[in-house]
Amino acid sequence: MSRTPLFDPRPTIMTTLLVGLSLLTPAPLPAQEGQTADDPTFHRDITPILQRSCQRCHHEEGVGPMSLVDYETARRYGRRIARRTGIRDRAGAMPPWYVEKDIGIQHYKDDPSLTDVEIEAIATWVANGMPEGDRADAPPALVFNDDRAWQAGEPDLVVRLPDVFVGGDVPDWWGDIEPTPTGLPEDRYVKSVEIREVNDIDHQSADGRRTVGGRYVIHHMIWSTRVLDGGQETGPGAERDRRDVSWPVHEVGRNPDIFDPDGGRLLRAGASVVSNSLHLHSNGRDTNAHLEIGFRFHPPDYEPRYRPTFLGLGNAMDIDIQANESDQELHAYTVLQQHTKIVTFEPHLHAPGKRMCLEAIWGWNVETLSCVGYDHNWVRGYTFADDHQPLLPKGTVLHIVGYMDNSEENRNVPDPRNWQGSGNRSVANMFIDLGMRLTLTDEQFVDEMAQRRERLGLDVNDHVIGCPLCMVIPEEAVVDEETDGVEGGSTGPGR
Repeated sequence: MSRTPLFDPRPTIMTTLLVGLSLLTPAPLPAQEGQTADDPTFHRDITPILQRSCQRCHHEEGVGPMSLVDYETARRYGRRIARRTGIRDRAGAMPPWYVEKDIGIQHYKDDPSLTDVEIEAIATWVANGMPEGDRADAPPALVFNDDRAWQAGEPDLVVRLPDVFVGGDVPDWWGDIEPTPTGLPEDRYVKSVEIREVNDIDHQSADGRRTVGGRYVIHHMIWSTRVLDGGQETGPGAERDRRDVSWPVHEVGRNPDIFDPDGGRLLRAGASVVSNSLHLHSNGRDTNAHLEIGFRFHPPDYEPRYRPTFLGLGNAMDIDIQANESDQELHAYTVLQQHTKIVTFEPHLHAPGKRMCLEAIWGWNVETLSCVGYDHNWVRGYTFADDHQPLLPKGTVLHIVGYMDNSEENRNVPDPRNWQGSGNRSVANMFIDLGMRLTLTDEQFVDEMAQRRERLGLDVNDHVIGCPLCMVIPEEAVVDEETDGVEGGSTGPGR
């Protein structure tokens, strides 16, 4: 049984994203006595780490506040690199990926986080005076096209939403957007969706690159696609096909959303992008901006095996966060009505948010699936790797625990003297897991577990986090139609 921490005993390490106050670090420390040829050098040991986890944002035209491509500039910020990577899984950590590595599932897609060995290599390199080493040891340099490159790959379809203008000193605004046709001529299933804001802010100026929020004016958009009256319809099921299809919420700093290979989401022919919840905020400068939605498609003959399920896991009403207090907890529960595969874990809090844990309760089994730190400047969705998505039987209780820091130690909080409750404003709070989930039939549930046992080479003595029945249901299990259950295992807690 995995542990679920009731409080975080580790000291709070909160750092600001403001980077423009002092661009220069002190001169590097002199090399330590006893330094050997095996000690890390920039070209041989540090550059591969930066290329994999940092340079996608930190290059000359990127959105990062400094370039980490060449030795001279990386050396200039060496101490800052060591400090920010050493934070590991809390607000302010770089790269912005906050999965805690000592609890829960540890296999995710597109994980840019550093290993303990890599973090130690950076710290040692800085402590030794940041030696350059031999340039011949460096891997080939990465080639960057521009700062707006698509992270998930070049889309098959890009939908450009209408322009918005946000004055430099105006209050926040919420409202509808004008429906925007996708222009798609045929139904297609989507394997990933990514949204990026394009604006006229000069990212290269110190003022324009100071914080993540300061570089954008669109805080979030809750959106769907809909075939409007007069749009292209698709035959006998046309009336059904006009229903909205929901998509993951766009938020500041969000990474692409990758759907399960067997759970692609449908973008209907003739659909339009619609939203009644676009949130704009001023960043201190008059700004023109628009959103671009990039869809990547499955092949035309693709058909999903599983359908998405939408369940509320969170508390949007009874939030009570006291002033000037850290280590406050919020709890929320839901019961799965169908067998469920969890595709992503996506904590959504606001400025006091410190971390969130996802727990599954099945009978007497209580298991932590994931714990992640939280930084409201970088909203992350964590996509579980194939064969490591939680497979949970119906009747499982999902439980999220949120840890809040509304104290002076949390620099994301403008004024910790304020009590926080629920609401739409950024200075209010929310407590939700927005993760994606799929519904499985009895047969699919049994088959998924059998495939997992085979692919991972599991036997009766193994345990897989997030799959409480993987080792319980025998290979020959069949569906019991009379009890609507699964032979060889239980279908609800406590049986």
